[in-house]
Amino acid sequence: METIHKKNGRLHIYVRQDKYKGELKSNNWVGRTYINGKQKVSSSGTTNLDEAISVLEKWFDEIQLEKNDNINVNQQTLNQNQENNSEKDVTTPINQENKDILTSTSHAHNETMKEPSKGLTIGMLEKLKNFRFSKSKDNDSTNKEQFKGNANPKTKENKIKKVFQNFFQSKVSKLIVAGEEIAGLDITKEAIRVAQVSQDKEKNWILDKFSYRLLDQEKVTENIIENKDYVAEEIALAMSNAKITSKNVALSIPVTSAIIRVVTSPLMTNDELQKAIETDSLWENLIQLTNNLNDYSIFHQVINRNSKNNTMEILFVASKLSDVNAYASIVKKAGLNPVIIDVRCFTLKNAYDNTKFKSITDKGNSIILELGIDENYMMIIHNNTPVITDIFLRPQEKEHLFNVKSEQISTEAEAVIRRYAMQVKQAITDYESKYENKITSIQVVSSLKNISLLLSVFKKNLPTTEFVNFDPLQSVSVPSYNSEKITGDNKSPLSSVLGLAYRKLDVFGYYKFVTAVKNINLLPNRDAIRQQNKLKFLSGFALKGVAGAVAGIYLLLIVFSYFQISTNKEKLVEFDQVQIEFDKLNIEFLKLAKQRKEMQMSLDLGKMINSNQDTSYRTLAQVARSVPLRVNFTKITFDGNDSLIIEGLAFSDQDILNFIVNLNAKSLIEQASLAAMKVVSTETTTGNNNKKGFIINCKLKAI
Repeated sequence: METIHKKNGRLHIYVRQDKYKGELKSNNWVGRTYINGKQKVSSSGTTNLDEAISVLEKWFDEIQLEKNDNINVNQQTLNQNQENNSEKDVTTPINQENKDILTSTSHAHNETMKEPSKGLTIGMLEKLKNFRFSKSKDNDSTNKEQFKGNANPKTKENKIKKVFQNFFQSKVSKLIVAGEEIAGLDITKEAIRVAQVSQDKEKNWILDKFSYRLLDQEKVTENIIENKDYVAEEIALAMSNAKITSKNVALSIPVTSAIIRVVTSPLMTNDELQKAIETDSLWENLIQLTNNLNDYSIFHQVINRNSKNNTMEILFVASKLSDVNAYASIVKKAGLNPVIIDVRCFTLKNAYDNTKFKSITDKGNSIILELGIDENYMMIIHNNTPVITDIFLRPQEKEHLFNVKSEQISTEAEAVIRRYAMQVKQAITDYESKYENKITSIQVVSSLKNISLLLSVFKKNLPTTEFVNFDPLQSVSVPSYNSEKITGDNKSPLSSVLGLAYRKLDVFGYYKFVTAVKNINLLPNRDAIRQQNKLKFLSGFALKGVAGAVAGIYLLLIVFSYFQISTNKEKLVEFDQVQIEFDKLNIEFLKLAKQRKEMQMSLDLGKMINSNQDTSYRTLAQVARSVPLRVNFTKITFDGNDSLIIEGLAFSDQDILNFIVNLNAKSLIEQASLAAMKVVSTETTTGNNNKKGFIINCKLKAI
């Protein structure tokens, strides 16, 4: 870079060469100066130095004048580094912990799979920042207020609303994440594996359903997706053997088919980021892909925002649409519904994260190493973020490893292992020197039958590091009907299918609040699937809400009834005592009522007879004393001379005879005889009673 200093050293003019996808796009003179400690950059648009000096000096004079007049020129210039970085190359700092999330994966994509560079050129950042500042002034001023912390009350209200929205979104997301039924499907050249897991009350994993199908190698070519019909048949058989009824499956693509990077970009809001993606201006400036951007299925997520440096880190995962659609079509041909397509390395990390190790106290000091014929890479877990390094092996070197049959290995195989171990050692050394963390063990995932023989040689080459077969089942309960399907000491081939079985369909973005690598989904139609399952969940949630409301009403009624019963019981505590007092008073009432009735009868009889006649009064008195207890009068007729007719009711014939006998015994009655008798039905409080009605003629003695 040639630099010419102008304006007493306050204006720097230099040549900048912009390259895009390896081709030279521009070669022009650029001016740079500093205003209030902030860098301002402008392109002259010409390769002629004399013309560039004239254009850039005019630009310099204008911004100096605007500075004096306190005019805001943020729409026209770019903010870059502080003044103390002025003599350094213009780069954007990268968070070192996140930068190393990937190094390389595919030999086919050798140019795109290298470790991200230490910084981004000013050309890329300039294009992105120009994109940001092309928005409206209102949005720009709002963003500035947010960065400065001088938001107006409306902005503060929106922030509070967003906080509550994110809180409830995370809660609802966690609820649905816990309940979606998904089966894990692992497709490799050796076998098809399917699994479905659940959790008990203590949150321990249970391998509910599992099955596998070894593939006939004569029917499988080098590229497995070229054998769709055969692979689809084997998947259907494996699902049937495992008795998995769910049609939703999560599967993975090989690491060699994926591009994984953490890239740094200028700080943007979510809306600005989405706008940049929709206009294809983001990835074209940050990622240099060998093919057209539209040929890839891309997943991204912001993993860190640095407002101090005005930058942010974005996890970028991509795979060719042809590869993604090929794997999805195999699953659909088997009658299943692919809802998640992950990358194999992240499925291993998911299995690793859900394993409660018995021999490892610090999971952060371990490495997962996949060693096989198809893929070879190592993944260091640092702060819950995988640092992936590709292990390069030539085809003939892989054959040497595969052909090891005994402890007496060939010289060629031993040389391959030595070079393999050197690459592992170099990656470990780089990590330990960078993060000052000691690596104590390596968890090996491999489907090779001779892996135990190979590990013993690896231990000789790296004596300070322990190599162990990764056992994803050491903290998983395996029912007896599944344990017989899992044979051998090497359980590591189950890692990927278990990692996929742990995945849940996240339709509300719960994992955005947790970690990016648990949310990866390369399905091109993932948004439609999320929306469909979101509606399904909400409709079910509404139905559950109605059922809950009805249940709530019944619960309220039950509670109300309970308190009502309790109140009534308190009132009925003294019921027995009240009943006793009532019975006593009722007996006294009946006695008084009987006396009243007798008195009333006497009064009624007195009205029938003229009491000023001595004979009639004495006769009535004798008749009254002759009445038995079970006889009632209804009518007495006296002719005023010597005849008395008595009408009444009796309970029995004997009562009537007793009444007649009593009458004949009286001194004023000469003869009493029964004139008539009949049965009379009367209603009482105890029911219907049949009584005997009678008429008695009494002949009085002459006085």
